[in-house]
Amino acid sequence: MPPQRFPSFILRSSLFILAASFLPSAQAVHQKNAGPEKVELKFKLPPPAPLSPEEAMKTFKVEKGFHIELVASEPMIESPVAMSFDEQGRLYVVEMRGYMHDFEGGGEKETTGRVSLLEDTDGDGRMDKATPFLDNLVMPRAVLAVNGGALIAVPPNLYFCKDTDGDGKADVKDVVATDFGTLGGQPEHMANTPIWAMDNAIWSAGYTTRFKLRGGVWQKDTGLGRGQWGLCQDDFGRLFFNYNSDMLRADLLPTEAFTRNPLLRNATSINAKVAADQTLYPSHPTPGVNRGYEAKSLRADGTLPKPTGTCGALIYRGDAFPAAYRGNAFVPEPCANLVKRFTMSEADGIVKATNTAKTTEFLTSTDERFRPVQAANGPDGALYLVDMYRGIIQHQSFLTHYLIANIKDRKLETPFNQGRIWRIVPDAKERPQPVKVSKDVSMLTHANGWVRDTAQRLIVESGDASAVPALKEMLTHKSALSRLHALWTLDGLAALTPDLLRATLTDKDAQVRAAAVRISARDLAPDLIALTAEKDALVLAHLAIKLTSFNLPDADTAVAKLLASNGKNVLVREGALTGMRGREAAFAKLMAGQLTKDNSSQIIPVMEALGSLLAQAGKAGPFEDMLELAAAQPQGGAMQMAVIKGLASNGGDPKSKTPAKLLWLDAEPASLKTLKSLMSDKAAAKLFASVEARLAWPGKPGAPSPPKIVPLNEAQTALFEKGKTVYATLCAACHQPHGFGLDGLAPPLVDSEWVLGKPEILTRIVLHGLAGPVKVGGRSFNLAMPPLPQLTDEDIAGVLTYIRREWEHNGSPVEIKSVTTLRAQNKARMAMWTEEELKNLGKKPSSK
Repeated sequence: MPPQRFPSFILRSSLFILAASFLPSAQAVHQKNAGPEKVELKFKLPPPAPLSPEEAMKTFKVEKGFHIELVASEPMIESPVAMSFDEQGRLYVVEMRGYMHDFEGGGEKETTGRVSLLEDTDGDGRMDKATPFLDNLVMPRAVLAVNGGALIAVPPNLYFCKDTDGDGKADVKDVVATDFGTLGGQPEHMANTPIWAMDNAIWSAGYTTRFKLRGGVWQKDTGLGRGQWGLCQDDFGRLFFNYNSDMLRADLLPTEAFTRNPLLRNATSINAKVAADQTLYPSHPTPGVNRGYEAKSLRADGTLPKPTGTCGALIYRGDAFPAAYRGNAFVPEPCANLVKRFTMSEADGIVKATNTAKTTEFLTSTDERFRPVQAANGPDGALYLVDMYRGIIQHQSFLTHYLIANIKDRKLETPFNQGRIWRIVPDAKERPQPVKVSKDVSMLTHANGWVRDTAQRLIVESGDASAVPALKEMLTHKSALSRLHALWTLDGLAALTPDLLRATLTDKDAQVRAAAVRISARDLAPDLIALTAEKDALVLAHLAIKLTSFNLPDADTAVAKLLASNGKNVLVREGALTGMRGREAAFAKLMAGQLTKDNSSQIIPVMEALGSLLAQAGKAGPFEDMLELAAAQPQGGAMQMAVIKGLASNGGDPKSKTPAKLLWLDAEPASLKTLKSLMSDKAAAKLFASVEARLAWPGKPGAPSPPKIVPLNEAQTALFEKGKTVYATLCAACHQPHGFGLDGLAPPLVDSEWVLGKPEILTRIVLHGLAGPVKVGGRSFNLAMPPLPQLTDEDIAGVLTYIRREWEHNGSPVEIKSVTTLRAQNKARMAMWTEEELKNLGKKPSSK
């Protein structure tokens, strides 16, 4: 059975261990990448004894001016991995009590997991009451306090749970989603950390669907997958996340806009790397990481120099810390037993995180069982930490010989039933007090961002129209953050009128103006078109996104003018490109009409980007249109070369190692001859040769025979139409209607060698699934395609025929009888296929 999934902080984690001798090799569970069997354990460190919370407190070193306090610990909670405060200050805690009881992953199938509801009944800051809110769970992963209850992830399901009789235990358990993670596959891709963001949508890490609660009904639409473990937002609603070896990333523009153009795979406006220097400074040797045997993994003193298990990042938005800490990022690294702090800055919409440490960190511990896995803002303005507190956090599927030897030598297998919640507060005389939040509009002015977020959520959840007058009045509040919350709260209540939005479009704060643009609908197109004289880059980027979404001639003309003076700005340019799918060549003509001697440097990057999108799209007609446009430009000019450079890109994907798709034309285009005569220097000629190589026509020297398009017969056409319906209802959520997939969730189907290869391979994948890693178009996808045995043979034949003939594909149809035969042949198979198995089907086994 495939291993259970777990987030990146577990997959890359470790245990500290060291002795100056060779130990007998241990049996590594991860057979394909288990590392050397004979391992040398350096650094003579004695086996550490598990520490009580009071003892652990003495191992912490926190930045000057702060101290750490205990909020909750075992036996009240065990193996905590996630937490969420509700409006009353109660704390939901996810306890993964079945995780890694031994090297074989014992305990993971048991119903020992739970979500506990903790309360501080005497107000001393320490939780003193715990109630099993939802019990008997298998490996629960995430929780979000919402709508008087909580969203709880128990893969593959996301439940909404609520206590209606006041006993602290859930008596309502409704299924919100059935694809929130899987029971098998690679753990690092498990969905987690749902948050209620400023746009009144619930976003999650590692998951592409966002939810909105409207009138008590959970609505779904698509976004983009992001990060591995942990998700948070800043004061303006931008989403921040991370990956195991990358401490902080961000979506600088609204994520949902980029779902409109799947070809913008390498956009820098989303999934932006914001932290350049991620050097770590642990306070003790940490050589027990999974790949600690590699020479560059550790410093000479045994400390981890770079992140390997990052998770649960937070943008601090509380009011307990000094002002200089507001908006800072705090990022746990459990492998190094520390929490790093970054200061944040912004210029022209680009966010930058600066490593504040030189030789120290915001928080470190010499207790190697200290495993911070989530940071959170609290109702008292303090910073909270979830500490899984255990030795083993590496999942059994990825254990190396080295790590197993370390664990055994250091006696770190047990205990596995501890865990703590910590709070970090300033060294002040009085402990900050938690705020109980209501749907009082005035709470949107509170200095604590958690309070503002919670108040906004409560008002939107309630749907209470009586709040509208006060919210309208708050649109003129002196605080820009309060105006921003009021705007989004009105939007959540569906109470924004065109007049209110028109006024907000001219707000003195750029973040408020950007939000107003984002919220505006098509009826405000004239007002938005009139804003193209806006100077702020962030607002212009939002404006470009919105105007291109309208697909109106006047709006496109306005965007062309906007880019003619701001095309060099990556946010503005990419914002515009989100709405260009299928219109690249037509828009390039608009841009060419804007060219003057003074704005060439602004327009050139746009033209190159449009050419690159067309190179990825692989459609012969628009590609030829772009060549004609290039041929009409001045010889050797920057505009001409920008178009050629864009079209010469290898499908727009620098990671791809496969040749770009050959595009067939009816005849050699005249523009090609013209351009060839104009390419005088070596660099230009080389680029042009790449463009020419992508094109073929009957009679072109060296070209292969034109593809034979065999039309479908009546029965096959009916099968295609049935498959089209199956695809739309079952497959499009992941692979998308356009077939380009979603990074982090599903690989592309368009021009995929898997789709256009042997149909019996596709049939096997649909029947039994495919466990990653798998290469598609030269790129590796470490994902799992779940089996779909519930589909009928006709359904499978139909959907495979559809994807082999849609998107200008010319694959053969799939016959129903062939699906029936393969189903019978593999009826005893239980496991997913792997890439290696499928590629070796029918081959004789090696004699080695």
